[in-house]
This record gives sequence, structure tokens and C-alpha cells, in this order.
Amino acid sequence: MRKILLINFLLILVTFGCQTIGRWIPFLAESPPATWQPTADLGATDPVPPPLPTTTRTLTPSRIVPTHTPTLALTPSAEQLAIFEQLWRIVRDEYLYPDYNGLDWEAIGIEYRQRVQAGMSREAFYQAMDEMLAQLNDEHSVFLSPQEVAEEEAEYAGQTDYVGIGVLISAVPERQRATILLTFPNSPAEQAGLQSHDSILRVDGQPILDEFGFLRAELLLGQPNTSVEVLVQKPGESPRLLTLVRRPINGPLPVPHTILSTPKGKRIGYLLLASLADSTIDDQVEDALREMNRQGNLQGLILDNRYNSGGADTVTKGVLSLFLSGRLGYFTNRHLEQRWFEVRGKNIAGSAEMPLVALIGANTVSFGEILCGILQDQKRATLIGTPTEGNVEILWSYDFSDGSRAWIAHETFIPINNPRQDWEKLGIQPDLLVSSNWDEVTLSTDPVILAALEFFDQP
Repeated sequence: MRKILLINFLLILVTFGCQTIGRWIPFLAESPPATWQPTADLGATDPVPPPLPTTTRTLTPSRIVPTHTPTLALTPSAEQLAIFEQLWRIVRDEYLYPDYNGLDWEAIGIEYRQRVQAGMSREAFYQAMDEMLAQLNDEHSVFLSPQEVAEEEAEYAGQTDYVGIGVLISAVPERQRATILLTFPNSPAEQAGLQSHDSILRVDGQPILDEFGFLRAELLLGQPNTSVEVLVQKPGESPRLLTLVRRPINGPLPVPHTILSTPKGKRIGYLLLASLADSTIDDQVEDALREMNRQGNLQGLILDNRYNSGGADTVTKGVLSLFLSGRLGYFTNRHLEQRWFEVRGKNIAGSAEMPLVALIGANTVSFGEILCGILQDQKRATLIGTPTEGNVEILWSYDFSDGSRAWIAHETFIPINNPRQDWEKLGIQPDLLVSSNWDEVTLSTDPVILAALEFFDQP
């Protein structure tokens, strides 16, 4: 199972500074209607799987610039004890793995019950509950404070709102940098010429990564109209210093897209999916397909999921419906209960028959993995890249009386045509193995993209 860097959700919305679950906020499980579903309140026993569950632990840092919070008196709280007991029982009764990944859950309950009974501040309590879930070691289950819940819901609604330079970045610890996955339209970063595959090395003279290799996204955040010096580097070029002015960044996470040509001149669409956690993503994919087809029919499409951090099942269904229709697999829990995962197909600008290549890698996780695995299982797309690391647990959310929320690994996904494949254990394997380092290539020099273009020229 993949190990995801803390608050750096593989990708860190450095501009959101917030995480979610990834707080890019990233990601999530099967849910009924597309509206936000009520989740389990404290004391409820039958939670509804909401539109957001398959998140990867550690998402993005908090988008709010940290301010001093007075320490509360360390007195036992009846509400904290009640939340702890409910959370502990939920894991005991509903956690996907009945052996709790080898953890003695009874002993964990005794340890954390004593800590809560001793009294702790609200902040310390939320940290302790998240720490307790982290001991399950599934790199997925997570506990959110009320503020993080609000940030998560805003992310899902496509309501990005923070002050920064407007980039989505991912840590590259082996080269002490953060690489840019995308820039937001009309943001300070875009206007300064920063692009996908560029790197950020330092911010105001300080390294963008801390000593443990985690993103220091807060360095890019600040007050409107304040300046920030950023040391950046394009692939193959020398570092250069830019001075940017922070501005409010609003709107949904973009879906970058463009048209590429194969060696034989075929028109191939390229589309970058960095997340499925924003409820506008599937609509943006539809719009991108229409736009790229306006000047001539596409002869193929590349879906770049190499940094797809996952997200909501509703969004995943929306994207898959452009290429597939029908039952695609099912979710199952420790009680062997099953829920079908199916989509109603629609043809947008020829999408239903369009030849597909999906790019995958170690940073393809959660519903990003499920999306690509389904396309392969249905023989609808050829996968090119490197194996994913296996992180397809489906999280269910449980809301508590103080506004906090737990996401608990509740189910896993079983593909319909190859039900014995264990994606959680083995990951998704590409049909064609090709690797590259995102921060060392450009769109035109990336060996993975070049391999995809050559594939479309094959008879």
C-alpha cells in the first residue's frame, strides 16, 4: 500500500494550503444523488456513503494561514468522550479489515480513552483522533476538525478560495523541490509564465520542502497584494528568481487540455486529471472534449492520471460515462455486502468510441486508480506508464455533534471482468511500461506522452 507524504497529498494544492483529504481534498465513494448527502450523526448506525469517499491520507495543508489560537483548559469533555467512544465503535464494527491490519484495537481503545479522560484542548483532541486512525496504517482513514470539514466541502463544491499564487504542486523530495502540476487561469503564476512541469525550489529564500520532504505550502500563502520571491526552474534550464504578488484564487480546480499530433499527423486530445474531488471536473471534461473537437474530430484521447489523487464516486462516474456504460464492478465490505458501481453512458463529441490511452503512475491513487483500472478491465483504454501502488479503499464518512468528521475505510472495489484481481495489494499494472520524472520533462519531451502518441499510430 502506498505511503503518501503528509499534507502533501501527493499533490498539494499549494495554494489551497489545505488538505483533504487531501484536503485536496481531495477524494471519495459511491453515493446516491449528486447533492451533498447527509452523513452519520453522532449515534447513528447506518451512514450513507457520501459523494466524497476515497480519499488519500494527507491531502493538502490548511488553506487558512495559521494564526495563534489560545490553548484551552485541559478539562475532560463529555462531548469529546462521546465522540471518541462512537469513533472507536465505528472502527470496531465497520472497518474494512476485521483484523485491523494486525492492530490490537481493544488496546488502542484503552490507551486513547485514558488520554481523552485526562482532558485535552479541542485541537489536541482532533489531533489525537486522527493519530488513532493513522495507527490503522491504511494511509486512507482520517479524522477532520470542523474547520477541515468546511474546507473539504468547499473543495468538493468547486469553491476554491484562498490567497496565493495559483498553483497545484507535488513534492519531489529526491530533488528537494516541488513540481507544478497545473496553474490556475489568470493567476499570478500563470501570468508570470509558470507552467506544468516547472519546479519551485525556494520561497522567500526558504526551501519549499521541510527536512522530512514535506511541502511547506504555507510559504506561498499570505495576504492579498503582498509580494513573494519564488526560485523556479524549468526542465533543462537554470533556476531563476521571480517576484509574484499574491492574489485571491477562486473557482474550481482546472482541467488543462490541449491538442497534440502523432508522428503521422493524427489529432490527439490531451487532458490532465489531477483530481476527482471537485464536483465540476466531469463537466469540465465534457467541455474540453467539445472544445478540442471544434476544429476537427479528435482521433484519440490521452487521459493523464499520473497525479490523479482521487475524489468522489459521483465525479468518477461522470467521467467514465463519457467512455463506458453499464455495470463496471462492485464495492464490498467486511460483511461481504455488495453495492454495484454502474454508469449510464453518453456520447460527447464522439467520446463513446474514441480510442483512449490512460497514463498512470505511483501517484495515481484512490478513485484515480479505480477509474484507470476500470478502463483497462473493460478493454476500453490502453494504460501506459508505471504501476500504481494500490490504494482503492472506499471511505465512508461519519459526522459528529461538534462538526468534526471521520472518513473510515469501509469497502474495496472489485472489477466486474477480473474479480480476483486485488488492486489494493497489487495496484494497477500498465499495458506498456514507460517512466519519466515529471519535473525533468515537458509536454513535448515526456517519454510517456511520446509513447502514447506513437501508440495511436499503430495499425
